[in-house]
Amino acid sequence: MGLALAPRFSSVVEGAVPGGRLGDWPDPESYGIADTRLDLWPRDDNSFVLPLELRPRDRELGRVWLRDTYVNCFDVEGRAVYVATGTTRVAGLETAAPWNDGIFVWTAPALRGPWTLADTTGIRAGAERGKVWSPEFVGENTSGRTVVAPWQEYWTDTEFGKRGEAWAPEVHYVRGKWYIVACMGDHSRKVGSFLLVSEGGVAGPYRVATGNLEKPFGESFIGGPAFVEPGAYHHIDGGLYAEGDDAWLVLHNHWYARFADDMEDIVPSTGLRQFRETAYSPEPYLEGAHVFRHAGKYFLVQAAWDRTSINADGTVRNAYDTAATGRVQFQYDAVVAVADAFEGPYSERWTAGVGAGHDNFFTDHNGGLWATFFRNPNYGYWSNAARLAGAAVPGVVRLEWTGDRLYVRRRKP
Repeated sequence: MGLALAPRFSSVVEGAVPGGRLGDWPDPESYGIADTRLDLWPRDDNSFVLPLELRPRDRELGRVWLRDTYVNCFDVEGRAVYVATGTTRVAGLETAAPWNDGIFVWTAPALRGPWTLADTTGIRAGAERGKVWSPEFVGENTSGRTVVAPWQEYWTDTEFGKRGEAWAPEVHYVRGKWYIVACMGDHSRKVGSFLLVSEGGVAGPYRVATGNLEKPFGESFIGGPAFVEPGAYHHIDGGLYAEGDDAWLVLHNHWYARFADDMEDIVPSTGLRQFRETAYSPEPYLEGAHVFRHAGKYFLVQAAWDRTSINADGTVRNAYDTAATGRVQFQYDAVVAVADAFEGPYSERWTAGVGAGHDNFFTDHNGGLWATFFRNPNYGYWSNAARLAGAAVPGVVRLEWTGDRLYVRRRKP
């Protein structure tokens, strides 16, 4: 499928705002219609793929294969430290399932690099450099320290063989300590989000937080593919938002929870809560959620599939619809809403980046605004299987702020 037709828009006039910035774009007339304009796509003039250090498995492809790309910049004792991570695959598999070998981290002094694998040689001599956590580290468990919980270990069955994968990791630096929030994926014994705590630097060594020794965060519910065993599915795509002395767990599909002061678990008395949002109708499944604060506002960023269908008049409809017959996955977009408080209420969502879903927004050490993207390979990125070889990349794209909204940096007229 080629590029879909542009959506119909309201009569709101767009224009410049003080400082030479572009203003808010008019939204499609019906809330939930996707904005497909080419200005909202990562392009050569507003984005690039990070030159991450290659591992032996990457050399044939010539770059790192990465989904759910995460990049951030932290001030560590007065110096900028950039980190990158994401969902990786093992050599010989086309995807990151039914198993992968854990979480890799890259670091750099600047966004354009040089990007090197985190130095784990002093932690595991002879192990693959940059691998900071994996189910294969289960042998490091001791009576007082758990590196891999039982529900995170590899297992096998007759349908898939070896099973268990880590998805969508995020690296965070909170109150002088390094953390990783990640998810055990659909082929794991239990599916859901967990927290790793570093006992050293960004390279680790990491252990599992005490709140995840028995299970992922939250309670189990019915969800995921049919092969997920009953009782195994929990909330996925965990992220972390910190502000001052407070920190929150941000989950897929509208959920959040406050972390306890020691960051070992979420606060049990409050448990999981839902953001106050302006929902689409119908509300589709949303994932890859995180909160980003800028200029005193809270931006709730989520990933939504733009699905194409045919209107009664024969024109193409692009919308953040629920899955149904006749609705084809077109792009995996970043949609954003804004609020004055972390919990909301959040505004109507807008399309901030086409094909930039399951990203994260961050600020570089010069105050520049960026988002990540990875070009979802499901059904071919940009809905064109010929471009599949360029999918699953560690990409970053510049953002622009209108004074009200955040968008992928658009072309100025």
